[in-house]
Amino acid sequence: MGDNLKDGRLVLYFYPKDFTSGCTAEACGFRDEFAGLRDSQLRVFGVSTDTLESHERFKKEHELPFELLSDRDGRISRMFGAFNGLFRMANRITFIIDRDGTILSVTKNMFSPKTHINAAREACGR
Repeated sequence: MGDNLKDGRLVLYFYPKDFTSGCTAEACGFRDEFAGLRDSQLRVFGVSTDTLESHERFKKEHELPFELLSDRDGRISRMFGAFNGLFRMANRITFIIDRDGTILSVTKNMFSPKTHINAAREACGR
């Protein structure tokens, strides 16, 4: 992920599960804002414990222009404090990370995917 920081800031969003209503709304929200985020040099990555195959189907079905990372063992989610051990999946948390690796903002809201989209929009001054 460090190489991606050279190109600008990151939106790293953790989400529970592909194809669920809230996660689909969140992914499609990032998709709809993608051009503006990219123009502001923000790169978007989604992370869940789903398989790569599930991610590929999810990306294709919803025409997602950004990468989805598979965190099958929850290691990445744990590193960011996003892992829900009870359900063995990520909680809905979004990080805005600066070029030097500094976490600029953290958004935690399981029930409002739009809150996460708004945090990314604010990070690019929109």
